[in-house]
Amino acid sequence: MTRRRRFSSPLRADPSGRASEETERLDPCRTPSGIGGRAARLGWLAMGWICVALGVIGAMLPLMPTTIFLILAVGCFARSSPRLEAWLLDHPRVGPTLRAWRRDGAIGRRAKALACGGTAAGYGIFLLAARPGLPLAMLVAAAMAGCALYILTRPTAPA
Repeated sequence: MTRRRRFSSPLRADPSGRASEETERLDPCRTPSGIGGRAARLGWLAMGWICVALGVIGAMLPLMPTTIFLILAVGCFARSSPRLEAWLLDHPRVGPTLRAWRRDGAIGRRAKALACGGTAAGYGIFLLAARPGLPLAMLVAAAMAGCALYILTRPTAPA
């Protein structure tokens, strides 16, 4: 049986449960008196679960993104629950994608193709269903092309 590597977050507390000086400096949720820290942590935790729920819904619905919500969930859990952060990063299905994004800002070749293909299909559906005027069609095309360009210019994750 092999052990999976756990990814550490700079926002985690040391084993004694106390935050280090570096953690307190880096973590915007921690306050010296502790007032508001608990509420902020619960807020990050709630946002993390909302993002996980949206990611699960996105996995089932076409044209709704999944990965971006899970990337946001990892960020929220990094500020609220190291255990849940590790759960997502170590997940056999989505973990490699999330780790590649965190480590290198990288997107896999297949994911790039599916994202750009989905963007083009979404634009085609928009044109057919909404029948927009030329200015709106050009505006939406420019926005979607910008998104596709961003995706294509990210580093490619190894397969």
